[in-house]
Amino acid sequence: MTNEEQKILNRINAYAETALADIDPQKTPVSSQLETLKPVMEELSKETGKSIEDIFILYMDLASEAAVEAEKQLQAALEEDENANFSSIANRLN
Repeated sequence: MTNEEQKILNRINAYAETALADIDPQKTPVSSQLETLKPVMEELSKETGKSIEDIFILYMDLASEAAVEAEKQLQAALEEDENANFSSIANRLN
């Protein structure tokens, strides 16, 4: 992930934390969640010259990449110290 891509991901995630704070992701349709993120994606679209569809696809790719990386870090921490308790593992991931 490039530095620019990381900034885009961080910006959308920061917006989502506020805009989706009161939404239950298990009960709210994905289409509604995406509609809520549309304003920040439109801003990014204008700033980058990419279509909103391209921003959406980029966001989904980057979010997937970040999730895979987080999982790798968790697995590495678990393998590193099989006898550690959950709190010590969680603290190392921060």
